[in-house]
Amino acid sequence: MPTPKVAALSLLAPVSFLGQHLQPIALGRDTAPMLQVIVDAEEEFDWSQPFDRRNLAVENLAHQEKAQRIFERYGVRPTYVVDYAVASQEQGFAPLRAIVARDAADIGAHLQPWINPPFDDAQERAEPTRSSFPGNLPPELEHAKLRLLTDAIEANLGVRPTVYRAGRYGLGPSSFEMLDALGYEIDASVLPHIDLSAKHGPNFAAIGPEPFWFGGGRKRLGIPLSAGFTGVFARHHRALDPLMNHRLVEAARVKAAASRFGLFDRVCLSPEGFTLAEQKRLTRHLLARGQRIFNLSYHSPSLLPGSTPYIRDAEQLEHFLDQLEAYLVWFAGELGGRFTTPVEIKQFLDARKPA
Repeated sequence: MPTPKVAALSLLAPVSFLGQHLQPIALGRDTAPMLQVIVDAEEEFDWSQPFDRRNLAVENLAHQEKAQRIFERYGVRPTYVVDYAVASQEQGFAPLRAIVARDAADIGAHLQPWINPPFDDAQERAEPTRSSFPGNLPPELEHAKLRLLTDAIEANLGVRPTVYRAGRYGLGPSSFEMLDALGYEIDASVLPHIDLSAKHGPNFAAIGPEPFWFGGGRKRLGIPLSAGFTGVFARHHRALDPLMNHRLVEAARVKAAASRFGLFDRVCLSPEGFTLAEQKRLTRHLLARGQRIFNLSYHSPSLLPGSTPYIRDAEQLEHFLDQLEAYLVWFAGELGGRFTTPVEIKQFLDARKPA
């Protein structure tokens, strides 16, 4: 891959979010696009059912080699962000430990509070939906859960994680200070331009897909998911997105029609629920806006058919893997992009901070 020519980091206006001032980072348009892959390594569970701490099955981790072989074929080093069900059970961590042993992946942490001890039954059972976002927990409980998860990952995978993704993208007022205190270098929890407050989650409406500095001395890096709006009316996303996601509008198939006719669509860079054409369209759209760092994500249970809504049988799994490989080939070939990791991105940006 060609070495990217790097422009100076632009000093964009800070964004206020949950009491933090985030400093967005922009790279020059002559910088080659960079792609990282982050996999939410977690248990199998029915997403339509209530949160249940007894759902700890992790059979899907033995199936990760199906995608891992593709990654290694193209020189992609994925980051598996691991939750407590995976980190604490040998059936979960052993397959990942084998991948780490051959130096083919990085490991981060993924805090799903409903299955991660310690538990506060009075709060978590009384408000299960609100408490499923870790940032809504009392700060000392959120901190204790992540500390226990971090220790389990280090004990069973031999890695002290420095990359974090909150379960359900659930950052809260104390989350950044918690990451700082536990030595995390990178957060990958922000879902840009999306407001989750109607579901008791965070409001990311004012935050774009650009990476940002946070924490004391701006030493920590935030790397949002690659998500955005495409279509003729994309610039009106703040008004249209809540409308399109209203249950009555969805029931009337208006949302599907708007996507099909290129009027308005919300797309995430993921082979889960999004076609290869949609992922390419989003990438081109973000590139045209100046985005140079891309984040492809999916959930590990998708590789065990029947474990997520996205893949129900072997045929759908084959299609999923074909799309994943085709996107990597397109990104490196047609776009001239290169593959990287969250840790390498931070090193890349650290080296180019203004004096």
